[in-house]
Amino acid sequence: MLFDLTQIAAMKRYDLLLGTVVPRPIALITTLSRDGTVNSAPYSLFNVLSHDPPIVAFSVLPSPLATMKDTGQNILATGEFVVNLVSEEIAEAMNLACIDAPPNISEIDLTGLQTIPSTSVKPPRIQNSPVSLECHFVTALTFGTNQSVMFGRVEHVHVPDELVLDAQNCIVDTPKLKLIGAMHAAKYYSKTTGDLIEMIRPTWAEWSKKTG
Repeated sequence: MLFDLTQIAAMKRYDLLLGTVVPRPIALITTLSRDGTVNSAPYSLFNVLSHDPPIVAFSVLPSPLATMKDTGQNILATGEFVVNLVSEEIAEAMNLACIDAPPNISEIDLTGLQTIPSTSVKPPRIQNSPVSLECHFVTALTFGTNQSVMFGRVEHVHVPDELVLDAQNCIVDTPKLKLIGAMHAAKYYSKTTGDLIEMIRPTWAEWSKKTG
């Protein structure tokens, strides 16, 4: 089957792309509005793009009212945000944070998630998230009305001590993070605690020796 995206309605493109590009890591992003309200919202169009400098990016799509979502507005206004990765423990709260709450309603209060102060940015981080990335806004790319891809430079990373295997070499116990990933139909998720497939990356020298 060939899908011509130039001939397909936007929401059908959405279903096709998000139903095939899986699993996607989930960023539960905390920001502060100008009046100090803590906003928290999940985004699965998210990933690490660079380590030198350490850059993450996520896409803010338009709200159901065709306006820029609060997360995007807050970042453009304050220049700061925190990416909190989503574990099985906080999955239900993350899902509730998807709700189309009014701008004056804090998803933190709604979900019961606990926050603690960040180190280098004003938005708090989520206490029960196994990994929190404190970020300063770098730039944004806009491909449509009231939507942007936000780029941030990671300044600090928080990981509980018990989930760190080798602090000096920055090695964490990834399976014990128990992160979940976004799948299809905007309601299915995958766990990262199942069977893993191990494949060692080959070098050309090893491959040449093996194959002759």
